[in-house]
Amino acid sequence: METLINGLHHVTALAGNTQRNVDYYTGILGLRLVKKTVNFDAPDVYHLYYGDETGSPGTIITFFPYEGIPRGRKGVGQLTYTAFSVPVASMQYWIDRLHQFNIAYSGPSKRFNESYVRFEDFDGMGVELVFTDEDTRTGWHNGSIPAEHAVRGFHTVTLNEQNPDRTIQLLTDLMQHTLVAEENGLYRFQAGKGGSGNFVDVLRAPEAVRALQGGGSVHHVAFSTDSDETQLTIQEQLQSAGYQVTPVQDRNYFNSIYFREPGGVLFEIATNPPGFSVDESVAELGTALKLPAQYESRRAKVEAELPPIEVKQY
Repeated sequence: METLINGLHHVTALAGNTQRNVDYYTGILGLRLVKKTVNFDAPDVYHLYYGDETGSPGTIITFFPYEGIPRGRKGVGQLTYTAFSVPVASMQYWIDRLHQFNIAYSGPSKRFNESYVRFEDFDGMGVELVFTDEDTRTGWHNGSIPAEHAVRGFHTVTLNEQNPDRTIQLLTDLMQHTLVAEENGLYRFQAGKGGSGNFVDVLRAPEAVRALQGGGSVHHVAFSTDSDETQLTIQEQLQSAGYQVTPVQDRNYFNSIYFREPGGVLFEIATNPPGFSVDESVAELGTALKLPAQYESRRAKVEAELPPIEVKQY
């Protein structure tokens, strides 16, 4: 069977203050700002991408920062926690680092025989670090976090569902995921050969409140596909199954289609190419404001309306 879904591509969330968002993800977590662009539908708002050195699929977390946005609420119909993988030997390093920056956390806890800690960013977005030695990816070494402790990329995303049966059917029937573990109402699915960046956890939470979108909320989760051709194939299959799927959207660094899964979470299928070095070199990623062609003639106005950003060393 042709591989249509490889695993996770990126997660996109809403944030408040822009500089605090940059400080958290580049300074505290040590990710690289790989692209500084704007919301294609609202060019007065940044779209910031963080990831590994090149912004590889499966490492990318992105934000739309809206100054003053009310905080959202975690609940069903939402991706509630985004987990990153770090080495097992890095547990104490990261616990000490969370203490250093006065970030409250819970854990270490166990899930599917892996240890993890759970905390929130400055806007209340749910973040986890999973300690595993099975992730062989190389994290971004930003000069302040030693390379051996660097975040490798995504490990898992967790979807909270009131009744996950149809979501599970979507993941297994159309999106090529396999159920690999289950405990206490939590189901783990993997795409491809599994491993970090290829896991989706689905939590059955029938009594949980409905999520409210706002600061700290995930807007959508994107899954990786190899090419425009594989994207069109999954688009056709989803449409044939009754899903309302958007036309292909050109996002400059990948092409995208969107649809809502049965529980209400917005899913995206994103192509791996062309990638983030299509308009700036790997060495210069994230240093210049990149605008889609339709806004280039308004660059001076757009730049004047956006707050300055500084990537700091911690």
